[in-house]
Amino acid sequence: MSNIKIGWIGLGNMGIPMAEQLIKAEYSVTVYNRSQGKENKLSEMGARVADSPQVLASESDVIIIMVADDKAIEAIFEAENGLLKAELKGKTIINMSTVSPAIAKKMAANCTEQNARYLDAPVSGSVKQAETGQLVIMVGGAQSAFEEVKPILDQLGKLSKWVGETGAGNQAKLAINSLLALYTQGLAETILFANEKGIKSADLLELIGNAAIGNVFTKIKGEAILNDQYKAAFALKHIVKDLRLAKDEGISTPLAKTALKTFEDAESAYGEEDLIAIFKALK
Repeated sequence: MSNIKIGWIGLGNMGIPMAEQLIKAEYSVTVYNRSQGKENKLSEMGARVADSPQVLASESDVIIIMVADDKAIEAIFEAENGLLKAELKGKTIINMSTVSPAIAKKMAANCTEQNARYLDAPVSGSVKQAETGQLVIMVGGAQSAFEEVKPILDQLGKLSKWVGETGAGNQAKLAINSLLALYTQGLAETILFANEKGIKSADLLELIGNAAIGNVFTKIKGEAILNDQYKAAFALKHIVKDLRLAKDEGISTPLAKTALKTFEDAESAYGEEDLIAIFKALK
């Protein structure tokens, strides 16, 4: 059992199972979520509950954040009872949210002013991988800080890799999620084209699954289409956010532009559903 005290901020679809992994690994964990009630399960497992980021920081050596977007990050750090109101000297803050490299650099600078360390460490993977500790974690910031917290990250993922200085983790994640959007739209269009030619979805997916182009993603999302199951593991609205962030970072290639427009056009109707709901939007 480690003596490191961990504070966890953000108890959404990913945050809860990720925090569970750390509790199971016998870390001392304190949790905070902006909306109350989501902490109940973790509390039953032994986690303490803080009523603000400021309080959580005072009880933690390492603070991990998993929230939706830049706006949420700003609130967590800059609110009246936010992290920046706490004594952060000597602490390490790990932001595992998929946010802009710009917000990473801004918050890293704020942490440096308080003699704290900041890592941007977004993840690739969805709820299932969070539940089983099989995420892929890409980390930006000081490599020495990464090496110190790597044992914690290794409880959450099958691969934890330092990729560069502050913001590099977020940039790597935006690159990966751009590919995710292309995979998703490509799979949807492929099935729709086959259907138009009289080929059954199940038959096509069996062929794909046994071909070189088959992978875990095409299997999972193909099954979602077959079962007409679009409950969000990764909501379509979030891929829109990530594609916009990638655009802001300068991605301007033909497929990236097309994917952004396709998913933006679908967001109003299917934003709360899984990103594979793009299949319905393209029908």
